[in-house]
Amino acid sequence: MKIVVIGGTGLIGSKLVKNLGEQGHEAVAASPNTGVDTLTGEGLAEVLAGAQVVVDVSNSPSFERAAVLKFFETSTGNLLAAEAEAGVGHHVAVSIVGTERMPDNGYFAAKIAQERLIEKSGIPFSLVHSTQFFEFTRGIADDATVDGKVHMAPVLFQPIAGDDVALSVGRTAVGAPLNGRVEIAGPEQFRMDEFFRQALAAWGDPREVVTDPHARYFGSELDERSLVPLDDDATLGTIRYHDWPGRNATGKQPERS
Repeated sequence: MKIVVIGGTGLIGSKLVKNLGEQGHEAVAASPNTGVDTLTGEGLAEVLAGAQVVVDVSNSPSFERAAVLKFFETSTGNLLAAEAEAGVGHHVAVSIVGTERMPDNGYFAAKIAQERLIEKSGIPFSLVHSTQFFEFTRGIADDATVDGKVHMAPVLFQPIAGDDVALSVGRTAVGAPLNGRVEIAGPEQFRMDEFFRQALAAWGDPREVVTDPHARYFGSELDERSLVPLDDDATLGTIRYHDWPGRNATGKQPERS
């Protein structure tokens, strides 16, 4: 089947396109780099012609509250309208575990707005709620650094490898629409402060990790289970952080793709 991956040249999208292609699907990477811009609508009609499934793994270039909301509302609105015109039968979007538990978080609020547009679109859909990617570990530590110290709350943390995310999203894409959500997470739970203490030590990073119950995660204070699945039937990846080949690589938020 033809599956168009919005954000198909980014971290997850590139893995997804490769996996789907190896399974015999016509997987098409769509991004500004390939002439498709969901903010302006450029190239959408052409790339969606004949597509059965659209997977949206795109991301905002800015995480500022108003900018990220505008990105997801505009991008998703244009994409859904083009899908309806093209007769696409399944819309898959990647979101975040815990979005509804931290409405004060600007990025999470924007993802909630995106999900509502999808749910109201009339197009059969599936939402994949993922925990934090291994690839973002350093970026999370950097954002939590205050006066040279990394402040982390002692709450549950269950990150997942990007390869596991891509596999799960791919399975969802080729399956029947859920018209609901599935949660995915890594195979191990940690205490967030201990995870980062061990990670920084392994990197040889001299920053001290401070256990701080009021530490903020991209602006939000965390509860015990803010960042981990609540459902017992969450899908777990197989790659452990200790075994992940990129565990010592720089992890930054991806650019828009």
